[in-house]
Amino acid sequence: MHTHDNALIVALDFADARAALDFAARLDPTQCRVKVGKELFTSAGPAVVRELVARGFAVFLDLKFHDIPNTVAGACRAARDLGCWMLNVHAAGGPAMLEAARKAVGEGSDRPLLVAVTVLTSMDEANLAAVGVTGGIAAQVARLAALTEQAGLDGVVCSPLEIAALRASREPDFKLVTPGVRPADSAADDQVRIATPGAAIAAGASYLVVGRPVTQAVDPQAALAALNREIAAARAAS
Repeated sequence: MHTHDNALIVALDFADARAALDFAARLDPTQCRVKVGKELFTSAGPAVVRELVARGFAVFLDLKFHDIPNTVAGACRAARDLGCWMLNVHAAGGPAMLEAARKAVGEGSDRPLLVAVTVLTSMDEANLAAVGVTGGIAAQVARLAALTEQAGLDGVVCSPLEIAALRASREPDFKLVTPGVRPADSAADDQVRIATPGAAIAAGASYLVVGRPVTQAVDPQAALAALNREIAAARAAS
């Protein structure tokens, strides 16, 4: 359905459907994919996802499902039926939940990609320790990525700092979806573990999630074009 090989996912972090769809009208769906997260989905509901899909966008539904296996399976089936290109769950939900989610999205080339969140890019070592996870971020990410792959999911969401280690330790087709990506001249905003698009691709990222550097740009299409050039250059050099 979505044949372009674009690595760039634009986060539509808007408060309502009108703002999100007005902005999406300024984007070319062959030049990027889009992400719908909790704020927009809670405000606008599934209708905004259906509309974006109807406009030709590959939609990453970023709701990070984390609940008992049966509940997560039902949510994944509902997301699949919306026509999402990709959706996610929390790897910390454990093996039974991950396996239920994987089964729920079904089989076949038209099923959505299913990835799991490891450690949020806003977390640092102190925050992780505060919730009782010892051993550090790198070890926790590696542990949850292994769990995710064993459950048959397509990949994980990880920060740029974990890409190289995961690419070296996981199967070649295991997807690494990377938020915390900022052009070199951008502010870090609320992300802690960040990298430039070129560095993330060079390290082995499959997809990059970019928000404010595009959504707050004076010319979003020009910002997209610059990011895509940087991605293409990094791919060519690798």
